[in-house]
Amino acid sequence: MNYRKLTPSMSLLLAFEASARHQSFTRAAEELSLTQSAVSRQVQTLEAMLGVALFLRDGKRIVPTDAGRAYMTELGAALTLIRNATLQALASESRGRHHLRVATLPTFGAKWLLPRLHRLYREHPDLQIDLHSRIEDVDFSTQPLDAAIAVGDGRWPDVVAHRLYAEQLVLIGSPTVFAATRKPRRGARARAQVPGDTQRPTIDRLEGLTLLRVGSFPDAWREWCAHFGLPPNALRLGPSFELTSHLIQAVIAEIGVGLVPRMLVEDELNDGRLCSPFAPVPSSRSYYFVYPERTRHHPALIAFREWVLRELAASE
Repeated sequence: MNYRKLTPSMSLLLAFEASARHQSFTRAAEELSLTQSAVSRQVQTLEAMLGVALFLRDGKRIVPTDAGRAYMTELGAALTLIRNATLQALASESRGRHHLRVATLPTFGAKWLLPRLHRLYREHPDLQIDLHSRIEDVDFSTQPLDAAIAVGDGRWPDVVAHRLYAEQLVLIGSPTVFAATRKPRRGARARAQVPGDTQRPTIDRLEGLTLLRVGSFPDAWREWCAHFGLPPNALRLGPSFELTSHLIQAVIAEIGVGLVPRMLVEDELNDGRLCSPFAPVPSSRSYYFVYPERTRHHPALIAFREWVLRELAASE
């Protein structure tokens, strides 16, 4: 096997990748600051080297062949790794030991992390934490991040994961919504107080309520019902929200009731905007601080991780 054939020059690869991404030699040339004919010649050279047609040409229009699409998928990921590695190398000197790029769940960041972050800066005035919101799983091989706060079962490949705390789901609603559903049973008197009422939920106590959901945790209501032995198909599921913060606002606006991590609604429960008539339920998920092995000994990461663990221990 000719290994030179397996390692085309970077100029050929860049010309192909840009052409496949734009499906245009002209736009690829503009991106690479080359002429259209130069890009076309480089792609032709690559095709001749590989002995494979990478594009179907129809006048000025180009479309990747099946082989071209497969090659683009693998090559695109490899070039992303190279670019990210280069960015890290270029930024390492300026970032030094005190700069950290952390992805966090949006609502956790807004409701728990940001209100406490000033204490971290008071302890470590030389630190700089760049926060990035992420709902989806973080891929450290393709995204320029040093660490992340994620929720799940702790089984992520190729990362170091520190469990922060076990999620506790609490059913929340406005006092008005819960009060409207508390009709007295025959021969019994309705209880007047909703806040603080933590008796066991029953289907009749949930009838008529719209159950709001968070898209990233579709099994929340099923888990909650299973905990109390309730049939989940007896409940009416309502709208779904991408962000937990949006669900919380919808509950305050009396659109329905929701299941959320208790730590994210402490303020609303304390000031009476929301109430929770049932005890919190343990979730199948936990929150984790995760990072790739390559950043394990990063001084800023160590400082941030230890501070988060202390803050969570104190809040519990």
